[in-house]
Order: sequence, then C-alpha cells, then structure tokens
Amino acid sequence: MGKGKLIVISAPSGTGKSTIIGELMKDAELKLEFSISATTRPPRGTEKHGVEYYFLTLDDFRQRIANEEFAEYHEVYEGRYYGTLKSEISRITSKGNNVVLDLDVLGGIDVKKIYGKKALSVFIKPPSVETLRRRLLSRSTDSLEDINNRVARAEYELSFADQFDRCVVNDVLEDAVAQAREIITDFITKK
Repeated sequence: MGKGKLIVISAPSGTGKSTIIGELMKDAELKLEFSISATTRPPRGTEKHGVEYYFLTLDDFRQRIANEEFAEYHEVYEGRYYGTLKSEISRITSKGNNVVLDLDVLGGIDVKKIYGKKALSVFIKPPSVETLRRRLLSRSTDSLEDINNRVARAEYELSFADQFDRCVVNDVLEDAVAQAREIITDFITKK
C-alpha cells in the first residue's frame, strides 16, 4: 500500500450512498479516487476494460480468487462475479490518492478485516426503515414486491452497522454529506 488510505462506504439500497459519494468526490481536498471493480459480466454498450470495470473471464476471476488477489468479491448469481482487486487499491494509493470503495455491507466488512486501520468503514443509514420504504416507493422504479425485498434486505444489512467504524444517518442529504466529509477528513489527516 502506498501513501493513500481506503474509505469504504456501505449502505442498504435506497439510502443515498451513491449521491453522498458523488458529492464527496467533488471535494478535491479529499483526494478521492473511485475504485474500479472487476466482473465476469460482458461489457455493455461502450464500456471499456479498465474504465467502467476490469472485465475478466470466469476462469481468470476464479484463478485470482485462488491467488488471493481480491480485497473482496461476491458471486451475485452462478458464474457472475464482482470484486475489488488488491492491485486496484495499490494503484490508487501509490499515487497518494485515497480509494473510495462503494461496497455492499458484507464486502465492506471483508475489506476492513484485511486492511484494518488503513481503512475507514462508513455505514450510511436511513433515518428509519419506514423512511427507506417511503423513499423507494417515491422513486416509482420498482414493483411493490421488489421494494418489499429491498426493505427486508435493508433490515438484515442494518444489523451489521455496529461492525463499521462510523455511521452516518442520511436524513437531510446536505447534513449527511457534511458529516461524512468531516469523518473522512479526520481519517485521512491522521498520521
């Protein structure tokens, strides 16, 4: 690992994690660089290897698992893997930048186990499960069955919040971004 540090941000779906990360990425003082994930899925449209994803064959991905080259990975369904290569983390930190990892809850816990104090794990929480349900309903992008499944998954994921270094409640977006920025600034400025 180089001079940069790792910031792991995890949250249940619909909590506003991507929006918060997007706002944090605009702050040049944080020197954040987004980690590019590896996947076994084929490129879509104009996606390029090394830009949106590192596109790997199933055999290559499995060989890299065997070689312990991943900080975290998961098989979304049979033969469809996503993961974070340790080499990607090194690529970013060696430049002195801080790596931002947008991971599911279990992936976030896995990375923290490997990198320990070099990683800050932040869990973004909804103000309540009911608020999350209302947000998902207001999006009007999912069926009621999908929303119920996402809420049930969120309840499960919320049970892991205490395994993260810090929690940020996303009630008012600007406040959540400011709190996350403060937590990250404290972490990256510590020697």
